[in-house]
Amino acid sequence: MLRNSFFDIENWREIGATLARNKTRTFLTAFGIFWGTAMLTMLWGGAHGLEGIMRRQFAGFATNSGGVFPGTTSMPYLGYNKGMSWDLTEQDLANIRRVSPYMEYSTPINGARVTAVYNDRSKSAYSMGVESEYSKIMIPIVYEGRLINDSDVRNHRKVAIIGKNIAGEIFGNESPVGKRVSLNGIHFLIVGVAGQKGDASFGGRIDDSFMLPSTTMRRAFNQGTTVHYIIFTSLPGHTPKDNEPFIRRAICSNHPLNPKDERAIGFMDVSENFEIVDKLFLGLSLLALFVGAGSLMAGVIGVGNIMWIIVKERTQEIGIRRAIGAKPLDIIVQILSESIVLTTISGIGGVCFATLVLGIADMVAADPKHGMPGFQTDFNTAIAILATFLVLGTAAGLLPAFKAMKIKPVEAMRDK
Repeated sequence: MLRNSFFDIENWREIGATLARNKTRTFLTAFGIFWGTAMLTMLWGGAHGLEGIMRRQFAGFATNSGGVFPGTTSMPYLGYNKGMSWDLTEQDLANIRRVSPYMEYSTPINGARVTAVYNDRSKSAYSMGVESEYSKIMIPIVYEGRLINDSDVRNHRKVAIIGKNIAGEIFGNESPVGKRVSLNGIHFLIVGVAGQKGDASFGGRIDDSFMLPSTTMRRAFNQGTTVHYIIFTSLPGHTPKDNEPFIRRAICSNHPLNPKDERAIGFMDVSENFEIVDKLFLGLSLLALFVGAGSLMAGVIGVGNIMWIIVKERTQEIGIRRAIGAKPLDIIVQILSESIVLTTISGIGGVCFATLVLGIADMVAADPKHGMPGFQTDFNTAIAILATFLVLGTAAGLLPAFKAMKIKPVEAMRDK
């Protein structure tokens, strides 16, 4: 009885001999499969890496944040002409916090240009007055010391967080924590050194600014009860837009503003911008998948072609096998085994090559602050790509296998 099991060692030797019979053809087909899997893996991992690099710009920035700021009226109201300017106040902040049901964290922000002086060194910089929840909306990197806390705000403490870049320019290699710096002639105790993770920010960049308690900022720089703008985050499951009608009503109750005048109150929903970015990344991933799938299909077609050629060249051999008792299933297994071997070896090689290339790209694009951007493909994705190629490669060998199964011994003996 003819042995032709899928696990028969003689069967695998015959497969190797068949594929080695025409080395050039086998190599070109294997390279097509290799390149198809490598391209799909590299494109997929590359798309994730580019996304990681882009998201670095927003690192530490709350994706569900929003802001409100005073605008200019475009409608007359209660005897006031259009074109009137107005200011947010501490009372507006209290009203907004009281009536906004979907608000999670919030902070007022006041700004001012200051001249920072320490001994014989000076530097012009931007200062921000914030509350403790600022660090939950715009998450900073604390290099030394601490951040502004509720006690600082409540007690109007003259403390400051200094940006990393300014600290280097004014203090050099000396630690600024515990030292006093003059900001426009007013002395503040530095309690921390901070910087920001990404490039996006509210107000000035933390690295190039001073952060003060908001109450201290308004009192020290004669800003009264004025709040320049307010930033906040929404509760999970809600967007800043959900808070907008409540915020507008709260502000209009404290100012002579027409409730229908949308230009009078500036409103910003950062989550909308992040949705656009997410859609961009999704489109990039789909494009990578589409291009990679095209390369994959080219390799699969190559497998189908070489199987057709092999079946044609071995018509007499297959006929002889049928004549001495080989079952149709034996013939199918033989042809499919050759397809599976070619696809598996080349596919594994392609995935390994792509993983090596992505690993090198990840190390090259690594950043000390953010780490590696993610030019990589996880194990499950690699297995899924390989399994897909294996299934398609096997399917590509089915038609030639069925053609071989239908070969009649008498006709095969006549074939030249």
